[in-house]
Amino acid sequence: MALDKNGIAKRIAQELQDGYYVNLGIGIPTLVANYIPEGVDVILQSENGLLGIGPFPDKGKADADLINAGKQTVTAIPGAAFFDSATSFAMIRGGHVDLTVLGAFEITDKGDISSWKIPGKMVKGMGGAMDLVASAKNIIVATTHTDRAGNSKLLKECTLPLTGVQCVKKVVTDLAVIDITENGFKLIERAPGVSVEEIVAKTEGRLIVEGEIPEMNI
Repeated sequence: MALDKNGIAKRIAQELQDGYYVNLGIGIPTLVANYIPEGVDVILQSENGLLGIGPFPDKGKADADLINAGKQTVTAIPGAAFFDSATSFAMIRGGHVDLTVLGAFEITDKGDISSWKIPGKMVKGMGGAMDLVASAKNIIVATTHTDRAGNSKLLKECTLPLTGVQCVKKVVTDLAVIDITENGFKLIERAPGVSVEEIVAKTEGRLIVEGEIPEMNI
């Protein structure tokens, strides 16, 4: 069975390390905050000016002034800081974010990513993604393995406008955990009940499969 969005987020949460400063992108990545492992202390940064994002508010207790970059209402943990976008992007461009988790439309086996625009569709802009992928120390993509038409999102070359080049380190999809190496995608884990053969069939880019591939521990 392929993972749902929460399953993808749970697996990515296992990549968090104590003391990390983490930026979570719009969509599936925001769900990672719900599954931070016990005993792991991370600080969540939002490019719209909040360091120290807390859990989503309980129903009826939302503060409309506290939002993340995806315009979702959030809370702030004790000691959180608020600042302008210039300061926020100085943190990002200065390399102070340890891990960025982004969604994507396409990823290549070289680590290129397209995540902000589909030609012909109206968007407000690329947001902070281009700065994040150019500056973060580690970038993980959270996405489904294929699009709604069944076409692979893990490609040899992106067909959509690029967000960044050779920057993604790991991809977690509904089917697999995949590292990006100098020789292409490398299959690390498979979702429970998903076969290696299915992953191979749904991956267009170069895919290295070595030895027995373990199931994810979700």
